[in-house]
Amino acid sequence: MSPPPARFRDPLSTEYDFIDVILVRCPRCARIARVQAQPTAEAPPHTRLFTPRRLVCRTCGLSRTWQGGWAALSGGSRAPDHDPYFRLPLWLQVETRHGVLSAYNLRQLDLLGKFVAAPLRERAPWYGTGPRMTYVARLPAWVKSAKNREEVLRAVDRMRACVVSAG
Repeated sequence: MSPPPARFRDPLSTEYDFIDVILVRCPRCARIARVQAQPTAEAPPHTRLFTPRRLVCRTCGLSRTWQGGWAALSGGSRAPDHDPYFRLPLWLQVETRHGVLSAYNLRQLDLLGKFVAAPLRERAPWYGTGPRMTYVARLPAWVKSAKNREEVLRAVDRMRACVVSAG
């Protein structure tokens, strides 16, 4: 008897759920750096994007602070993505023949890998509560396509390997 198919259920995560820690390319040494929220009181979900952030590179010691103001999440899959605060290129991004595949951190990369690997993908019912345009729902069509599954999974593995080799 064959095992039941791998199933993916959308956890209803949005892009805002992954901005607590963002892996970026350091502007000074071009190694991996982190943009993370300053330790303050818990912010309400609708203001989470605008909490103060800190850029820290453990390799060269670069440290910068973002106090608020303008922030914009990246959009599209043709151009390289940047973090919304310091506008630095994301560390976790790779070019494919269809476009750029990127992730803010390893949690988002794991969710992407689980979604792409699953042959059976379930979304929340249309009458349910919660966000409709989740991170998974907003993925480009070429990422969701079964014919590109192997290529996207190889890209996810390459991104995961670049964090392991840099860390």
